[in-house]
Amino acid sequence: MNTEKMEKVIPAVIEKLEKIKNTQLASELSWCWVSFQNDQNPVGVIAKAQEALTAFADAREKNAKAVAKKMVDDLQKALA
Repeated sequence: MNTEKMEKVIPAVIEKLEKIKNTQLASELSWCWVSFQNDQNPVGVIAKAQEALTAFADAREKNAKAVAKKMVDDLQKALA
């Protein structure tokens, strides 16, 4: 996981999750991110970010414009 890239993309990912009505995952990812900043254990952030990618893929399947491809790409790069 690239912490610097993740730091830039997480706020946008959380906001987009809320816009696509996935508030539960948005709050879990937000909590995991704050936890990571405190303890430097990336396990939760990685798991929730991967769930976000799945949610984005589902949203894009229904409506290609629901989630920008760049956001998906940025999140994938941050996870790599």
